Amino acid sequence: MASKDTRKADETKNEKIRNRIGFSRMEKKYEWKDHVIFMGILLGLAFWVNRNVEIKGLYMDDLYLWSCFGEQSFFQYVFPIGSTRFRFLYYLAAWLEMAFVGSHVSWFVPINILINTMVAWTIYFMGRSLSRSKAVGFVCGAMYLVTRMAYYQIGQVLGLMETMALWMAIGILWCLYRYLNEEHREGLFYISCALYFGVCFVHERYMVLFPLLLLALAVKRCRNPKAWASAIGAFLVMQLIRFLAIGTVLPAGTGRTQVAETFSIGQAIVYAANQIGYIFGWNLGPEHLNGCPWFVTPFWVKGLVILGDVMVLLLALGFLLRIVREKEKAKRTGFFINTGLFVFFIGACIAASSVTIRVEMRWIYVSYTAALLFMAYMYGVLTEGVSPEFYLKRFWPWGALIAGYVLFMFPAELFYRSCFPTLYLWPEQSRYNSLAEVTREKYGEEVEGKTIYILGNTYEVSDFDAKTFFKVFQKDRMAELTQVVFIDSIQDMGLVDDNTLVLKEDPEHNAYVDITDTVKEIKVHVDYGYYDYDDWMDEHSEITVMSGDEGVIELEFVFPGILEGGEIISITRENGQQERIPLRTNVVEHEIQAEPWQLVHLKFDYNFYTQDAREQRSDSKLATLVHINVR
Repeated sequence: MASKDTRKADETKNEKIRNRIGFSRMEKKYEWKDHVIFMGILLGLAFWVNRNVEIKGLYMDDLYLWSCFGEQSFFQYVFPIGSTRFRFLYYLAAWLEMAFVGSHVSWFVPINILINTMVAWTIYFMGRSLSRSKAVGFVCGAMYLVTRMAYYQIGQVLGLMETMALWMAIGILWCLYRYLNEEHREGLFYISCALYFGVCFVHERYMVLFPLLLLALAVKRCRNPKAWASAIGAFLVMQLIRFLAIGTVLPAGTGRTQVAETFSIGQAIVYAANQIGYIFGWNLGPEHLNGCPWFVTPFWVKGLVILGDVMVLLLALGFLLRIVREKEKAKRTGFFINTGLFVFFIGACIAASSVTIRVEMRWIYVSYTAALLFMAYMYGVLTEGVSPEFYLKRFWPWGALIAGYVLFMFPAELFYRSCFPTLYLWPEQSRYNSLAEVTREKYGEEVEGKTIYILGNTYEVSDFDAKTFFKVFQKDRMAELTQVVFIDSIQDMGLVDDNTLVLKEDPEHNAYVDITDTVKEIKVHVDYGYYDYDDWMDEHSEITVMSGDEGVIELEFVFPGILEGGEIISITRENGQQERIPLRTNVVEHEIQAEPWQLVHLKFDYNFYTQDAREQRSDSKLATLVHINVR
């Protein structure tokens, strides 16, 4: 009886301790509230950190992807037989996304953010499980979102492909980790095989993970032929499908290159070393690929990165000491196996991204994500055996190191993100965003059917981009409603009418400027009495017109009233020369000859006016409609 009372007292005491120390020490059935809070913070963080990223207009690869969606059938789009790449799972997702987005191009970025946040939630739960700490799991999810490596996933339509591939690859890592560490979890291995098969049809770069499947079976000492057949079968069937679809099993390189033609061992080693540097915060590459190379990074940012790396180094040293001091052989072996799994996965991803002509940060994103999970695993090992309720004991020193890593790397990543405008894709995306702003965003559907003249083409807009850009916003994706014409001078165009827009480049801001009104004023300057928005002219008016390349100004007078006889139009030029045009019919055409591109001042006087005009816009009455053209 006494023993029972003592045990009950101890339980009561422990319960009081659990309720008194730590945070979120609620009963397990209420733990979901903590998850919802952390997930909500991650969602808010994702939108905040990407608040300056926009897609308002498509170009190059994104525009080509859309054009295929607009011009091809569903099966042609999703299963591009004979192409250089066969990514049917991604193309299926892209088709669904574009069907949903329609002409609302600005929706792509919020969709990318939401999907990447879902990946961050996954990382949060994985990190929590590995570390047995919601706080560490949250750190993994937060750093995943904040890193500069997310630039492509968020800022391009094709970013969905990279996000899908990363998500599936991390899924492979997670399933294999659980397969190796839990009993009777063969089902997880089959899931990893299915994910491997799928990710190869999102991005062929991840074919490199095949040895990881075999290594997991070997380490597990698996004697189940079904498991071996699943891994090997997934690889062989995938390669067979690729061969039948595109005629080769070798992956294509980036920038329309072939890996077999451009591969160099020495270059691959350098690229691999650069990627390791990227993971630790060192931008070891050219400015157009990372925004701010390490050698021009401000000293304070370098200091933060180095301090963050010191935190990781101390955590890793503590982890190694923990392994060395582990006396139980089976447990020590498990630590080595798990470490090998993370290292092999990261190494394989680095190797796959080192064999082409350059290294882009988006390819390192998956390696960085795996490194975050590895950090969570190390923390979990170092705090093993410490009850979650004793959070101070778990925090010092290992939790403090992770907190220090976040404290130093978070502002460093924000600085790197501020350098996005110097990335290779950012200036062009900004230009096409601006093109959409000064046309579709400003004029709406009225832009359809217009001719858009652009002064200069130093941005080197391709014929394809110029022809296809505005189709994205149309309901009829095939119709060519808007024409883009590049000119060297306003002399290369006629007068500005309701179906004309005139833009010029603003290279300093990677933008376009709408100069339609300015050019319209130059082409036809109204002193008084002429209303170019509907072509009405008063009894007395003065205008200045720029002639065309032939020096001819064409005038068409349309009188909507009843002719009584004796109606005369007098046109006086600036030199005093006067022409008197009798109005014998309701429509009269007249030409004025001048020098090419000459500004001709004309004064109009009518001895009549429109009797039934519904309004009077000045002291003079409305006389006729005057249509002006030049050649």
